[in-house]
Parts: sequence; C-alpha cells; structure tokens
Amino acid sequence: MESDTTVRRIKPFGTQNYVAEDNDGSRDRCGNNGYSGDPKRKPEVSLYLLREGLAASLVSVFILVLWGLVHLSLQQLVIGKPTGEFNAVRARRHLEQITSVGPRPVGSQENEVLTVGYLLEQIENIRVETAAGSHQLTVDVQRPTGSFSIDFLGGFTSFYDRVTNIAVRLEPKGGAQHLMLANCHFDTVANSPGASDDAVSCAVMLEVLHSLANQSTPLHHGVIFLFNGAEENILQASHGFITQHPWAKQVRAFINLEAAGVGGKEVVFQTGPENPWLVQAYVNAAKHPFASVVGQEVFQSGIIPSDTDFRIYRDFGNIPGIDLAFIENGFIYHTKYDTADRILTDSIQRAGDNILAVLKYLVMSEKLADSSEYRHGNMVFFDLLGVVVVAYPARVGTILNYMVATATFLYLAKKASLPGNGGGRYVRDLACATGVAVLSWFITLLSVLILALLVTLLGRSMFWYNHFYASICLYGAASTGKMILVHTLAKNLYYGGVRLVELGDLYFDVSLLLWCCSLVWLTQRGLCSAYVPMLMVAFPLATRLLLAKEFKHRGASVKYSVLYLLGLALPYVHFMFLIWVVFEIFTPIMGRSGTEIPPEVVLASLVTLATIFLSSFFLHFIYLVRSTKWILAGLGSVFIVMFLLVSCSVFFPYSGSPDSPRPKRVFLQHTTRTFHNLQGQVENRDSGLWINSFDYTGIQHITPYVPEINDSVRTSCREDRPFCGYPWFLPVKFLSKKNWYLPAPEVSPSSPVDFTLLSKEETSWGTIKMTFNVKGPSHMSLYLMPHRGASLSTWSFGDGTPQFDLSGEYFVFYSHGLDAPTWTFWFEIQPPRDPDPSGPEGIISVAISSHYFFGEDQRTPQLEEILRRFPTWAFPSSWVSTYDMYRY
Repeated sequence: MESDTTVRRIKPFGTQNYVAEDNDGSRDRCGNNGYSGDPKRKPEVSLYLLREGLAASLVSVFILVLWGLVHLSLQQLVIGKPTGEFNAVRARRHLEQITSVGPRPVGSQENEVLTVGYLLEQIENIRVETAAGSHQLTVDVQRPTGSFSIDFLGGFTSFYDRVTNIAVRLEPKGGAQHLMLANCHFDTVANSPGASDDAVSCAVMLEVLHSLANQSTPLHHGVIFLFNGAEENILQASHGFITQHPWAKQVRAFINLEAAGVGGKEVVFQTGPENPWLVQAYVNAAKHPFASVVGQEVFQSGIIPSDTDFRIYRDFGNIPGIDLAFIENGFIYHTKYDTADRILTDSIQRAGDNILAVLKYLVMSEKLADSSEYRHGNMVFFDLLGVVVVAYPARVGTILNYMVATATFLYLAKKASLPGNGGGRYVRDLACATGVAVLSWFITLLSVLILALLVTLLGRSMFWYNHFYASICLYGAASTGKMILVHTLAKNLYYGGVRLVELGDLYFDVSLLLWCCSLVWLTQRGLCSAYVPMLMVAFPLATRLLLAKEFKHRGASVKYSVLYLLGLALPYVHFMFLIWVVFEIFTPIMGRSGTEIPPEVVLASLVTLATIFLSSFFLHFIYLVRSTKWILAGLGSVFIVMFLLVSCSVFFPYSGSPDSPRPKRVFLQHTTRTFHNLQGQVENRDSGLWINSFDYTGIQHITPYVPEINDSVRTSCREDRPFCGYPWFLPVKFLSKKNWYLPAPEVSPSSPVDFTLLSKEETSWGTIKMTFNVKGPSHMSLYLMPHRGASLSTWSFGDGTPQFDLSGEYFVFYSHGLDAPTWTFWFEIQPPRDPDPSGPEGIISVAISSHYFFGEDQRTPQLEEILRRFPTWAFPSSWVSTYDMYRY
C-alpha cells in the first residue's frame, strides 16, 4: 500500500483527467494518457501527447536551425557596406609586407631592423602627407630596460634590455593633455610568421592612424599608437612603455589588439577594470559589434593559459581599457601556418571599422578627460549574433536578476498553493523531481567520463582534434542517451501510475528552478555572467505563462510545442553561441596544454555539460511522449558505430592539409648541457636533441616516422638540478613532464654564453651576496635553486623581493634587443643553519640556459636531418640551446 501511494502521489492541478489524441497520425490517442489507474474514470478534456518521432524531429530541427544561425552570423564578417574611412586593401598590403620578412623574434634583424624600418617609413609617409592638416604627428623610438614579476605560468620574473617600442603621438596642433593608447605588437614567437598574432593588428593600426591623421575635424584629445616589439617575450615592451615613457602619464584609457587564433571576428573579451563608460563607448561606436562579458570573466579566472598587454597596462599603469582578439582557428596559432593569406580582407575591414570608430568616439568624448569620475561600476554586455550589443550597468543587472528570480519563485509558490496540492505535496514532488534531474546529471557525467578514460586507455586520445563532430557523435550521443534513459526509467518505474502531462509540467518547473538557483548564486557572487541564467529563466517563464491556456486545454499539441520552442529561441541561440566560443577556444588549447592534462576528460566534460544545459528545458518533452525506445535505439546506434570507428583508429588527430591544417606541436632543442661542481670543475657534460610534445599523445604518432624517438630515451627529472637539468625556455615543466633526450653531437654557437661570478661576499646582516655578469644571445633563462634550509632574501630584479617560488626554484626570463650591454645581476642568500648532508653541495645551484631562435646559430645538421623525417602533419619548432649549471 505504501509503494502504491508513492507511485500516485502527483495529483492533477485542476479537476481534469488527461487523454492523448491522434490527430492525422501526428499524435497518440491514449484513453488514460499514460495513467494506469481506474479505466472507468471519464476524462473531461482531451489532451495530446507527442509522438516520439515528432518530438525528436522538433527538437533536432530547433537545435540545427539555431546552430546554423550561429555559424551564419560568424561568417557574416561585415554588416552593411564599408564607409570608405578605413581602407582594408591598403592595410592588407601592410600585413603582407610585415610578414614577408618571416618570423620576427625579439633581437633578430627581422624584428629590430627590417620591421622597425618598414613601420617608420610608413609613419613618415603619413606624417608628410598630413603635415598641412589640423593634426601633428610625433614619433619616438623607445628602447627601454626594466624588470618585473608576473604570476603567469606559475609565476616568474622578467628582465628586458633595449627592447623596441615605436610610439606615434597624434594630436591637435595645439597639443593634447589627455591621450588614448592603441597597442599592437609586431614581434613573433620563433618559427611563426605571426600574421594574425599580431601583424594584422599593426597593419590595421597603420591604416587607422592614416585615417585619423587625414581627418579635417580636429580631435579633442590625442592618440598614441604603440607598435611594441616585445610582447611574445611575456609582455616586456608594454611594461617598458607604461612604466618609463614620458607620454604614459597622460594616457587615460587604451585599446589592445591581440590574437588567440587566425582571422574571423575580433571579440571584446576584457574591459575595465570597472570604467563602464568604455563598454558604452564600444556599444555606441562599433560598426560590427562582437563582445561578451562571459569571455571576460572566464579569461580573468585564469582557466585559459594566456595573457595579453592588457594586464600590464591595468596592473602597472592603473589604466582601464578594452582588449580585443581574433579567436577563430586557434589550431594554427603560433605555427608556420599563421600566414597573411589565411586572413580574409573582410576580417581586416571589420577590425579596422571597429577600431577606427571606437577610437574616434573616445578621443572626441569628454569622459576621457576625467575618466576617474566615471570609474566605478561594471557593465553587463553581450552581443546577439553580432547584430546588436546589449549593455547595461551591473547594478541594473542585479536588480533585473532578482526581479526574474522573484517572479519565478512566485510562479512556483502559486502552483504550490493550488487546490489539490495541500500539505506541501507539490513542494515534495518538485524536490523529488529535482533530485531525479540532478541524479541524471551525475550519472550522465560519470558515464561519459568513464567512456573518455576508456578512449584514453585505448590510445585513441584526441581523435576529435581534426574531426570535431566525431566527438559530438560519441560523447554527445552517450550523454544525451544516458540522460533520456535515466528519465525514461524514472517515468516508467518510479512514476509508473502518474499522468504524463502532469510529469511534463513538473519537469518544466524543475528546469526553471535549477536555472533560477544558478541565477541567484551567480548574482550573489557579483558575476556579470549571471545574465545567462537570467535569460534562460525569463524567456521560458514568459513563454510558459503565455501558453498556459493552450497547455491546459490541449496538452502537448504541435501548436504548443512549436510555440514553446520559438519562445526558447533567443536565449538558446545566445547560449549556443557561447558554447561555440567555448569549443572554439578550448579544442585548440588541448593541442598545446602539455602532456599532463587528459584532453578526453576535458572535452567529454565540456560536451556533457553542454548537453545538460541545452537539454534542461527539453526534459519535459521526455515525459510528454509515449515512448523513447526509438530515440534511445537511434542514439545507441550512433554511439556504438562511433565507438567502433574510434577504436579502429579511423579518426587521426592531426592534419597537414593546406586548407585546414591541424598540426601536432613538437619542440626540439639541440642542446649541450654542462654541470659544474662546488669547485667550479665540470663534473658532467652531454649533448642531445631534447624533445617536448605539447599535447597528451606524446610521441606515439611520431615514433613510426622517427623510430629512435621512443620511450627508451625518455628523460626523468633530476630534483638536485634547477628545472630538472634541462633548458626550459619558460617555466612550464609542470605542463609537460614527459620529454625525450636523443644523444647528439655538441653544439657550438658563434656567441656562446659567458657566465661569470664577479664577487661573493658576506654581508653584516648574515647573508651572502653574489654578483654575476652574463653575456649571451637575445633569449636566456636563469634558474635559481636554494638548497634545503637556504633562502633568497633580496635580489636586483623587480622591486627587490624574490617572488614566485616554484617548489623551491626561481625562474628569471631574460631578453634583449640589439646592441645590449652585459647583463649584471646580484642576489643575497641566507645560508642554512643546518646544512643537509644528503643534498647537493653548497647553498645554491645557479643555472643559465641560452636559446638561439634565429640566424646561423638556430640550426644544426642534426636538427635539419631529423626535421626532414617528421610527418607533414607535425609542426616541429626547433632551435639550439645550452644549459650550464654551477654550485655555490
């Protein structure tokens, strides 16, 4: 008797019983509407249940149409006809000229001479052309030297010497007291022509400068166009400008142009801090808006392993700004495929139109003169398919969010107070159904993660890297099928005697409640991204209220179902755009996130979460159909076929196709390592090709092409040596713990490192001060590892306080431009009170690695020979390096 009561505890909210009707074969007529109670009871109203095929078709078409709209909006780069103010053809010529010299690492002739010379020539042409106009143009080539610490990649300290900045000041002929800053960088990583990152931005800035300088109406304020030549060296040139250049004190706000992909649309993904007037300026001025506060909050959370000059201007200059970046096709970001021909002219046109319009708006704005007056507050902002940007103050968003949440709770409270729901029956039913929904999420996520681990164990990891929709077919089918199965079992076993329309109504309320809870939680945490659940609550609630009469009298009719889906269209199309952004960013990142993060787990989790979120307001359709067996059979078939194809290695992760490359990233260094003991004598010396794979598959796909690169030459970390005894260019050993060392002849660069201990003295306060001289190539890394019990107390870098201790080690990144003097630095170390007899000799190990990214020293015959054997789908970035360690 107790179990029978449990099965039937959901009661109708009115007096009617429910009947399903067949209407031209599109619906089932079922006299008990899924109710197995007394068949003699007569229904008062006939209600519909959807046929399984119709329900699946409606939802599928809805999803596909919205996904198509998202992709259509992404392909529509330019809206309307260009005004002619910005000449994209001329900007493209700049882009092609800048990239024609090839990769432009800091310190190379290509970066410091050829590119600088071209930029200065074009700037001078603009100055001469506009000399008779209403503006004056001043050029300053800055070569700063400085140091700072940054908590990026685990944290390290950066030192730069004579890197290059080209600062161009455009202002009315009477001068300007307040300045805007527009920033791009023209340097690149080694072995990449850097068309999108970031030559295209510099080309756009040249053309924007040309347009503004030719304007007949004088600007109210001035603009600094900063072409910085050392961003890839972890933001060094921007630090040199904002902390040392005399013009920096007049800068009130900035726009930074960056790239995390190649081409497409440039998206506003960071603004502020605070200063909502900047977002409003973009909203009012941008010709082709593309912006999202969700991207800002995700990026600033640190989930994405990247950073831009925005951070330097914000943290060291205390200046607010707007950060824009190209994000599409990140698969070829920082590779040889980042070429000018992959960037559409329309991409250049839209970026130029937007930057020119926003800059003009800001330099004519009175708010720029006293931006601190408008500093406080944040903005909620997002675009709808790139057509229009919605923006409003965060405080308004908070009020709006709580109003929507209140309306939702009032809606649920009214239902709880209806006749027949006394004694808290509806509340108990809602709580129970919510538990079923959450349980279905947990079971689905757990099942898909087990599947991802199985794929990983089979050695098929990253099969989706070159076949993205294969992951949707495998993990999407698995997660959708598992969720439908759980609810089908709940419907048939747990709710066996309950009318289906009642269950459909109940599970709509469950989805509403869960989204409302997330809305309240995000709002209480002060996140502007709370607008997303606000949309996912407000539109379904309004739709449900408008269709209440239709549902009450006819149930899940086709009319109701179509109108219901139309009511979900706006929040769902925006949510699907956000899902596209997530996959567009994170899928390529898995190809450069190191060997320790299992990409199957990450992508399977993302696909499952997307499925859970998207399915939320479709849950009640599961209860409004008579059966789901054919849907489950179809999803199961797709899953089984895809799993077999994945297991049989049908989907290869990488591609060398010129049209759509998906390269595997491999770093190769031909290095010579030298280890000195406490007496300064060489205790060990070796040479080899040090190989790092920057994705989870390691070298399993490389070994068949280069058999000698195999696990027999895999390295292990020597904990008694700084950074394991290998020449890490950046402090990323925690990301890539699997690497290989193939013996090879010694390297002999033409400018070897000269590392000298100038002095070692004991201070009156008990520390030991050591001073060093270093002369070497443009890129070097210094590693300091105090031995157990010893500690660094001060040094010559940054503010003098050693920062960012990485498991007992310190990393100092060094670079220089042309004609840099000898690098001199010092540190003080507190000796240990009780030296560790089991540890290395002395009180500190110091190591210096040098990196030869360009010129004759970058290549060796051994490197060239092994590079020729790599498959076409691999991108092996290679250079020569050395590693020298000393004990003191």
